Amino acid sequence: LRLMAKADKKLTIMVSSTVYGIEELLDRVFTLLTAYGYEVWMSHKGTVPVRSDRTAFENCLAAVEKCDLFLGIITPHYGSGQDKEQPELPSITHQEVQLATKLKKPRWLLAHDHVVFAWSLLKNLGHGGRAKRKELSSRFRSSLILDDLRVLDLYEEAIVDGAALAEREGNWVQKFRSTEDGSLFVGAQFFRYQEVEQFIQENFESGSPGPKKEGEP
Repeated sequence: LRLMAKADKKLTIMVSSTVYGIEELLDRVFTLLTAYGYEVWMSHKGTVPVRSDRTAFENCLAAVEKCDLFLGIITPHYGSGQDKEQPELPSITHQEVQLATKLKKPRWLLAHDHVVFAWSLLKNLGHGGRAKRKELSSRFRSSLILDDLRVLDLYEEAIVDGAALAEREGNWVQKFRSTEDGSLFVGAQFFRYQEVEQFIQENFESGSPGPKKEGEP
């Protein structure tokens, strides 16, 4: 975690999500966060810092590493960026959430109601967990409701399902059904800019520096 050194430099927040079907929500979130005083990195708006010597995927992950705050939105669409030669690899959005978790970024997550319902339904039917869902993948048909069962893997990782309660740090995932629901959550969490800034300062001082680099003691 890197705290902004200059008081006049805005906190940066990375918004990670697929785009299809939630364009209105993303536009609303961008407007709200910008009005609250944040610098918003969002691929939908073209504001993610881009270096020409990196792939789109590398630029997205670099933004996750450099941002101060992370807002992830889990939708019924798994997202792009999957390697055609290695289709089993996670999508860009999935890897962004994984990296934010690994780096212990201060993070907030939203999950669409369809995702939450599908995850609960399969779990109640005896198909809970990544391995059992994978058994269903050969019979699963992509639809507007859910296009890839790995969306449920992402949600399950976000809520830290299966871990002891004491280990479920950062596992709050807010369900939303509409643009209004999502906007309400974002507004409630981020409109007090100074309080968020203080939270970042306390998080930094208490020692959540993220994983050590290779070779460090």
